Amino acid sequence: MQSALSESLASLGICPQEVTHPPVHTVQDAYAHYAGLQGLHTKNLFLKDARGSLFLVTLPAERQVDMKALAPMLGARRLSFGSPDLMREVLATEPGSLGPLSLIADRKRQVRFAIDAELLDADAITCHPLDNTRTWVVATDDLRRILQAWHVEPLVLVFDGSPEQPVFV
Repeated sequence: MQSALSESLASLGICPQEVTHPPVHTVQDAYAHYAGLQGLHTKNLFLKDARGSLFLVTLPAERQVDMKALAPMLGARRLSFGSPDLMREVLATEPGSLGPLSLIADRKRQVRFAIDAELLDADAITCHPLDNTRTWVVATDDLRRILQAWHVEPLVLVFDGSPEQPVFV
């Protein structure tokens, strides 16, 4: 999948800034390696609902979300975390390496992608390129081009000022 990702971005003329680092498994681990990186840092949730629908939710790293409040925003019922095995199967991504670029592996379009509006309003975001030993800075305009090329229509989530209170749009 790594080569498919590189080829896809190259075909779009996108060359993100990259930093390499030891494997990171949490946002807190990653912060130690982000000095000097531009862009909003992200965290990603691989979720499943009671009907078996799958979601990849990308949020600012500091955002805390009430899963019960998030479910209706996604049109879901009773959200839970998807298993690592399911994530590997559907997104060809190991835990700790998940991000919007994992969607390249979702050939059957089984995963609904949702992204926080705050990230789309930023100039750039950071994310892993299917590998938790590297972090890329991706301009949000480039992210939009990538998603369009992959035929992914994101669900944009809008939160109010409080860290856990979603605003429905």
